[in-house]
Amino acid sequence: MAAKISESHRDLLREDTRAIAYLATLMADGTPQVTPVWFDTEADLIRVNTARGRTKDRNMTARPSVALAIADPKDPYRYLQVRGTVVEAREEGAAEHIDKLAGKYTGDPHYRWATPGMIRVIYYIRPDSVNCSA
Repeated sequence: MAAKISESHRDLLREDTRAIAYLATLMADGTPQVTPVWFDTEADLIRVNTARGRTKDRNMTARPSVALAIADPKDPYRYLQVRGTVVEAREEGAAEHIDKLAGKYTGDPHYRWATPGMIRVIYYIRPDSVNCSA
């Protein structure tokens, strides 16, 4: 069952909030790798999007334990810390999803960094543990 995010910090997940998530994944040797990512939610899951072959893609495919830190864009000391598990990876709809995220974060309705042959993937993350800053 997904951990619940406190009402006091749910605004950080809203579509109109442009909070960036810092996604931590695990390398093959067990060391952490952190990347800032765009995200949104679907039901109780956090969704991030990446291209096949990138480090976070390889890490989440091989090791589904992840963590996210999501800071309030107006106050970086107000944040969510989420430890979770990747429960699904989906290529279907991923190109449209990255365009949606591009609209949210840049105002451009299309992801401008797409390259020919790029395969996008949506990763669905179930929050297993959630901590909120004061």
